Amino acid sequence: MSIIEAIIQGIVQGLTEFLPVSSSGHLSLYQHFTGLSGESGLMFSIILHVGTLVAVFGAFYRLIWDLIMEFFRMIRDIFTGKFSFKNRNPERNMIFMIILALVPLLIIYFVLGDVYKAVSSDDDILVEGLCFLLTATLLFFADRSIHGTKTIGQITPRDALVIGTLQAVAPLPGVSRSGSTIASGLMCGLSKETAVSFSFILGIPAILGGSVMELKDITPSDMNLSVGVIIVGLVTSAVVGFLSIKMVQWLLKANRFKIFAFYTLILGIIVTGIGIYEHICGGNIMTSFGHIL
Repeated sequence: MSIIEAIIQGIVQGLTEFLPVSSSGHLSLYQHFTGLSGESGLMFSIILHVGTLVAVFGAFYRLIWDLIMEFFRMIRDIFTGKFSFKNRNPERNMIFMIILALVPLLIIYFVLGDVYKAVSSDDDILVEGLCFLLTATLLFFADRSIHGTKTIGQITPRDALVIGTLQAVAPLPGVSRSGSTIASGLMCGLSKETAVSFSFILGIPAILGGSVMELKDITPSDMNLSVGVIIVGLVTSAVVGFLSIKMVQWLLKANRFKIFAFYTLILGIIVTGIGIYEHICGGNIMTSFGHIL
């Protein structure tokens, strides 16, 4: 892999990981229309994901630090008999809500994991089109729910379960993880800042867990990467990811989040139409055009 390829893949990873447009959906479309695999080596994929984790820590380092310190204080209180769930402070409340929001992901992915993998690897893009439309619908609803006031200390178990359930649907290609969790947070009455913070911090264990699961599939050929490629890919995905997070925050504050809703709506209509056409005609639309030409 060249340095240029590492930069390009780092940019794509940094953008699609955080912008609410679904990276898996775009990857699936790329594979469908080109017949090529959009995946780099597993090791490099993990490196890019580490870069996006660095971006999250860079964007929310103060809150993450407060959560880490509060976690250790909570452990101390448990062992000293001073723990009180009822009288928890905002940071401790967010810790509990993040843990609770991860429960639907673990349960639903355990049950539907094979379905997610099958949909992502098949040659039918109709599901992708419908999932893009689902993302667009969530984003349009979110745009109408931007006046919430709940802070991290006011997130309820119901809010956490709703957001966690939407995150559990995100492995479907075309459903954006960031879009679905931010949208559901806004619809639950979270403030813009709280919805974004909760969404991206909630993504840390999801991204980390997915990367750890990929480690077992690494082959010796995946390790054949130069130090330069590793550093460039890591830095690029981290920098672009950080800028993407800031872009999402700015667009949400400026009430322009619906830009992504219109984009995914138009894309969803086009992809769904192509998917229906391919079902009726029984073939890949690119193959059909190739025969015509």
